[in-house]
Amino acid sequence: MSNSVSQPADRSYPCGSTETTKLIHTPLRPFGRVVQAIGGGARIEDIPVDTLARWTVESRVVVLRGFQLLAKQEFADYCRQWGEVLKWEPGDVVDLVVEENPKNYLFDSGDVPFHWDGAFVEADPRWFFFQCLDVTPGVGGETVFSDTSRVYQDADDATRELWSRVSMTYSTEKVVHYGGQVTERLVSQHPATGIPVLRFAEPLSEETYKNPVHVEVHGVDPAEADGFLADLAERVHRPQYCYDHDWQAGDILIADNFSLIHGRNAFSGPTRRHLQRVEVI
Repeated sequence: MSNSVSQPADRSYPCGSTETTKLIHTPLRPFGRVVQAIGGGARIEDIPVDTLARWTVESRVVVLRGFQLLAKQEFADYCRQWGEVLKWEPGDVVDLVVEENPKNYLFDSGDVPFHWDGAFVEADPRWFFFQCLDVTPGVGGETVFSDTSRVYQDADDATRELWSRVSMTYSTEKVVHYGGQVTERLVSQHPATGIPVLRFAEPLSEETYKNPVHVEVHGVDPAEADGFLADLAERVHRPQYCYDHDWQAGDILIADNFSLIHGRNAFSGPTRRHLQRVEVI
């Protein structure tokens, strides 16, 4: 999968009211952008929420570098400027770290297959935010994003027509802060742009993952369900639709939870990676 960076845009931007701080925008491939603060002292609050939201809709993923990280409560309070914060059992902010004997694959050192956040809660998050407090470089663990709007756009008419009839029932045991059963249509619409997007979470086998996710496909012949899932998984994993984010300590990342599904590459060695996540409805 590609995570290449294009040359920085030949522009700079004032950062809020701080005249000495400039923002350099660098496009990512195949989508996304890095916004680098040059000059020191930049805070995420310096950029108007409407501006950051527009950049995120346009680019799917926005990575802020050179900005001060927020204390845990500050992080949650800032995200409330974007909307209602989804509260999980651990609280508004979920700490994502690798554990020695986790109950859930999210906290394991293996890969995390594609999914969208909020699949097993009643409210569907619009945005999700990460900040990286610490990370071990060079040991994998990249967060992978797939742009389902482009997957849909590139499919032929017959495939789109089939997808329009499909819904899926997902079920998993609740062993951490989510679980249960939910049925979702495969094709949905982005709430801001109206473009078609896909709501898809990959099935997880009992042999490989701590808590498996079972997927039942409605709208196709049961004999063809496995082939349908395999084809869909192959499409969303194609490199032209995927961006692998290699974390740096201090990164703040905002992603569009409607356009994207996301997962994680496995770690290849011990890691001290510590992310904090907030989701906004």
